[in-house]
Amino acid sequence: MQQRNEKKIAISLILTLAMMVSAQAAEISSLIPIGHTVGIQMSAEGVLVVRLDDVQTVDGAVCPARDAGVQEGDLIVGVNGAEINANDDLQKQIALSGGQPVELTLESDGSSRTVTVTPCADQGGVYRIGVLARDGMAGIGTLTYVDPETGAYGSLGHGICDGETGVLIPLRDGSLIQSSVGSVQRGQAGEPGALQGEFVSDNAIGTVDENTESGIFGTLTDSSIYASLESVPVASADEIEVGDAEILTNVEGDAVEKYSVQVVKIYPEDDEYGRGMMLRVTDPELLEKTGGIVQGMSGSPVLQNGKLIGAVTHVLVNDPTCGYAIGIERMIEEMEN
Repeated sequence: MQQRNEKKIAISLILTLAMMVSAQAAEISSLIPIGHTVGIQMSAEGVLVVRLDDVQTVDGAVCPARDAGVQEGDLIVGVNGAEINANDDLQKQIALSGGQPVELTLESDGSSRTVTVTPCADQGGVYRIGVLARDGMAGIGTLTYVDPETGAYGSLGHGICDGETGVLIPLRDGSLIQSSVGSVQRGQAGEPGALQGEFVSDNAIGTVDENTESGIFGTLTDSSIYASLESVPVASADEIEVGDAEILTNVEGDAVEKYSVQVVKIYPEDDEYGRGMMLRVTDPELLEKTGGIVQGMSGSPVLQNGKLIGAVTHVLVNDPTCGYAIGIERMIEEMEN
């Protein structure tokens, strides 16, 4: 009898696991494409060294951080054992040093190390170590999709990196803010354009929980953004084909419109640059408004044959009518990890 009960339990567990896998598959079989811009605010986990600067002292220019082995792209997470989460934390600890050596805890490429830096006084008597650091960012991007069952979303199709070092900003916390497009700087060869976004309010409409190479992910807390929109099927990679497609994007006010594009090339799954496909904007209206793909449009959903196939990620600097997109499967896989 005991063996029979154990067998029933084992079968029950197998069935439960099968149901869980089936439920997960169902969750990603369809999503709501959005295409609306959002304000993005992020705080870093630590402070990111974006530049090493000389400190002008009464005895000349020096850079204690450089001399100690600090490098651009390092993340400062501690000073003398005290946790560092913002520039103010760093400046306070350096000021408290009184010019005595301090121990910095640094992280870079997944590894941690410590260095000893001796702050110096600048010509005004303020102690410095010679770093320009960043502890967060704010900007606009485009929401790609949302799961109406959970409110989980994906956006951008690429990670948020520091503009000077190219380092993916380690996320401590973040939020989405409702935004609209006030104006557009049109793109032209050699000069990428940009959407000029405006934060509509200070109220958060969602969280930013992950910053990854394939996009940012979190939960929308304001369902009114997608309550009136309909889900579409999610395309598998082998369903994407060269030919006509559409993007949903918000390049004026609050209006999200469909614009015609062409998928002109599909890249292999292991593409070293993370590209899924190349797009060419063919819609005369969008070309007139923006010149093609501009900054702020990253995350605009790409649809083909009634299915969601990906998200716009980058523009070709020398040809703003063309750009790259990530495949939707890659975004979903990253969201689930």
